[in-house]
Amino acid sequence: MRRRVFLLGTAASVVVATASRMARASGRGENFEVTKSQAEWRALLSEEQYLVLREEETEAAFTSPLLNEERAGTYHCAGCELPLFASQAKYDSGTGWPSFHAPLPDAIGTREDRTLVFLTRTEVHCRRCGGHLGHVFDDGPPPTGKRYCINGLALRFEPA
Repeated sequence: MRRRVFLLGTAASVVVATASRMARASGRGENFEVTKSQAEWRALLSEEQYLVLREEETEAAFTSPLLNEERAGTYHCAGCELPLFASQAKYDSGTGWPSFHAPLPDAIGTREDRTLVFLTRTEVHCRRCGGHLGHVFDDGPPPTGKRYCINGLALRFEPA
């Protein structure tokens, strides 16, 4: 009996997680300036970029080449090229992902993320194409006190 309860509970968890993921990936009915079919996004992005930007996956910590990028420049959305962050806002948060204390004006959107059972986070997405970038937390440095923890795969760096 315990095995059956465990299996039913596991199956229910998978169904809820899948439904939640599908709702998030659909953009929750939001309209974005740049829209493409799944096939068009897959043709435009690498498989890893597609998983992060369109399926809201997270890249492994400390794997992004942009983590140690220190040149002056601008970080753009890898999906639609919208400028998102200035290099002056980047800092080393020690978390393993490129982190910024502020986005460029009118660059990002946010929404509540309840994918973790006991934690509500704020997801950050590109305001133009809806691509998943990462999350924002209230433990960053001055002047904003924010930490925009961003997947490097979601970004393209353009040196000044």
